[in-house]
Amino acid sequence: MKKAATLLYIAFLFSTSFSLRATSPSQIRWNNEATDTTLITKMLIKATDLSTSNPNELVDYIGRQFIGAPYKGGTLEGSPEMLTVNLQEFDCTTFVETVAALALTVEEHKNSWQDFVDNLSTIRYRTDEPNGYASRLHYFSDWIVTNTHRGLIREVTDRIPQADSQIKTLDYMSRNRSAYPALTDDAEFEGIKNMEVGYRSHRFPYVKSARLGAKPIANTLKAGDIVALTTKTDGLDVSHVGLIVIEPDGPHLLHASSREGKVVIDKLPLAEYMRKAPNLTGIRVIRLLGQ
Repeated sequence: MKKAATLLYIAFLFSTSFSLRATSPSQIRWNNEATDTTLITKMLIKATDLSTSNPNELVDYIGRQFIGAPYKGGTLEGSPEMLTVNLQEFDCTTFVETVAALALTVEEHKNSWQDFVDNLSTIRYRTDEPNGYASRLHYFSDWIVTNTHRGLIREVTDRIPQADSQIKTLDYMSRNRSAYPALTDDAEFEGIKNMEVGYRSHRFPYVKSARLGAKPIANTLKAGDIVALTTKTDGLDVSHVGLIVIEPDGPHLLHASSREGKVVIDKLPLAEYMRKAPNLTGIRVIRLLGQ
């Protein structure tokens, strides 16, 4: 009996070692390992002290902590493809992913940088962790579909009054191969093309820009919503992402702004911001799910 129990215990440990994933520092491309790991831990502890189980409130609080952080594009690019962690500077996507991963970690009642980077990797990659350039969720529709299946988010666009839908074939990356240095590799290029096959004539909901000034629509938006801005660009679904914050005059965009050069709450209400951007067609709204 003792021998059988021992074998069962060994089998349990063996299976557990494969079911638990922990990303080591050597698997990460850090901006500044010492600074970022310390900041991650401090932010997780501070957010935990909020004593809220509302994921939107967490996202709103955490997002605001990065106001003023510098904008920097292209921080995820590099060979080989690795998980990039940078809490000092952001583009629009890395800002949203970082905030979402921090909020998810707090919801799990965890407060270590390792738990955060595991969540960040899960959010960013189709295979939970880097497995080449094509494994990254480049199109935001792919990001939404994948993380919805994982039970991490829910798209609520179709619940907003006067929501509409559009159909687009997502193939911008393969049609603009020269714009992506990683796609000089034929295997990565084929990986992107294979992914795009699943998004031919892709239907997705959106709320048209012209309707965002209506009170019933504005009142539906919540602080902490993730908002994706849809575009007229052929082959592309979304060209910018950020978070909703509620100001006295209504919803505004909290985002990493290339124009401002930093993370800001945009001065313009969301409806006016969209009206002044003729290449944008509308918004999609996504919410983090509670644990």
